[in-house]
Amino acid sequence: DMSDTQVAFSDLELPSSVLKSITELGYETPSPIQAACIPLLLNGQDVLGMAQTGTGKTAAFALPLLSRIDLKNNKPQVLVLAPTRELAVQVAEAFQAYARHIPGFHVLPIYGGQSYSLQLKQLRRGPHVVVGTPGRVMDHLDRGTLKLDELKAMVLDEADEMLRMGFIDDVETIMAKTPAERQTALFSATMPEQIRRITKRYMREPQEVKIASKTATMENIEQKCWIVSGTNKLDALVRILETEDFGGIIIFARTKTATTELAEKLEARGYAAAALNGDMNQQLRERTVQRLKNSQLDILVATDVAARGLDVERVGLVVNYDIPYDTEAYVHRIGRTGRAGRDGKAIMFVAPRERRLLKQIERATRQPIKQMDLPSRDLVQNRRLESFREQISTIFKNEDMSVYRELVDQLAVDTELETLDLASALLFMAQKEKPLILPPEPEPRPRRERDDRDGDNGGKRERINYADLDVYRLDVGRNDGVQVKNIVGAIANEADINSRHIGDIRLHDEYSTVQLPKGMPDDMLKHLKDVQICRKKTNITLMEGEVARPPSRKPRGEYKGKGRARGGNDRGAPRKPRRD
Repeated sequence: DMSDTQVAFSDLELPSSVLKSITELGYETPSPIQAACIPLLLNGQDVLGMAQTGTGKTAAFALPLLSRIDLKNNKPQVLVLAPTRELAVQVAEAFQAYARHIPGFHVLPIYGGQSYSLQLKQLRRGPHVVVGTPGRVMDHLDRGTLKLDELKAMVLDEADEMLRMGFIDDVETIMAKTPAERQTALFSATMPEQIRRITKRYMREPQEVKIASKTATMENIEQKCWIVSGTNKLDALVRILETEDFGGIIIFARTKTATTELAEKLEARGYAAAALNGDMNQQLRERTVQRLKNSQLDILVATDVAARGLDVERVGLVVNYDIPYDTEAYVHRIGRTGRAGRDGKAIMFVAPRERRLLKQIERATRQPIKQMDLPSRDLVQNRRLESFREQISTIFKNEDMSVYRELVDQLAVDTELETLDLASALLFMAQKEKPLILPPEPEPRPRRERDDRDGDNGGKRERINYADLDVYRLDVGRNDGVQVKNIVGAIANEADINSRHIGDIRLHDEYSTVQLPKGMPDDMLKHLKDVQICRKKTNITLMEGEVARPPSRKPRGEYKGKGRARGGNDRGAPRKPRRD
């Protein structure tokens, strides 16, 4: 058992360039799975890792495989297969971070929904490591744009999840196309029969590494989430900060720029906040953390990388302003509170389209995360009044007010105002920054039931605001055999738009129209033009001057000549094809 003797990363025979990166990233000692897998993989052996997400398995395979890459050979030498685009991107980012001191190293994530031409260009540059989802990797193998003849190692990450998502045949097909003598690492939380079969067929004497996942660390942390709706995230954050008493607070955002922006916005609202991110040098980071310890700062807005190993006792709240893509990061993040046996609190903002990530986190931590409501307007208002009263009392205790009394008398004479009126005007001016009277809360909008077509387990469909949509024309119509669901599917997958943000779709014989959110990025539209629906390019174009409207509910007879779906129902659904 390795847990008694503490191994250091420097004991693991990793090259100095890799050690340097992980030291800078703040990794100190390898987690159990890293201590077990790194020596085996460095040694060229096959590894079968039984581990939950959240155990540090990305570094367990990335560090040793990175160490064995021949930089002079610009062909894919490592292929990692992952179930989702989020995981693929995250693994690619990890490789990139660990290789920051390996000049000329190239890693490429490939997944659906990203333009082919971009991927082809990057594949031509010769990445050393390719991280992809099985479907898109298969595509590139079929097209001959991804060649695996120089492959040294292959990783199957979250194999059971790939099985659950129906990718396992693709995975086998891909494995069959890789050189027989390549090294293989497979990670899976469970070992269903089909995955056992793969390990027997494609792996050579795999060394089994079993790691029990630790969930005990989080018992003293109260976890909640707020499903983002109505209020924007910044206002929601401010409400929470105003109504709760915490010592230090760490807010996690996904990107470096987001940390700086959010810290600035909080400072502008009078909070002692600062960003903590990887762009800052080590010294500046340490100084910033020290200021949090000394209570010169109350809020740090941080990225995952920057907050690794951060241990400050006065941190009583962690806010996940952006939900983390992986559960491991979540466990790390909320572990920054509740230090030294105290109680901590963790609040996570979850956009409706991110509920899948929320479920993933709940599964991995084996703890339900309670949904919370935002503090009410009244609560915020009362809190503000309370602190305002305290300020006034403190001033009277500690300051000499005689000069100001004379000044008030003088002003009352000059403005011909009663003292009470004068005081009201001064109060109005004093509370400008933080209004003491808040606007009434908007009435909650009635929500209509919706079909559960984006697997959101009974989440209700929010009403679409048609003013936020533009109308686009697609060059596929009823004559091409297109159905509404084909259009929804193609746009949702290729443009990564949640289907609930797609407005009304109307089918005509020669073309169709679809309502999409305003401000679609140009590169996305360019990519959508080439996407095929029913074997025809969509050639999507904005219909200038067309206003998006909700589907009309008029009786059928009134549509004559309005270019509406003939003979269809009023949703513009396709007619059943005639049996000729």
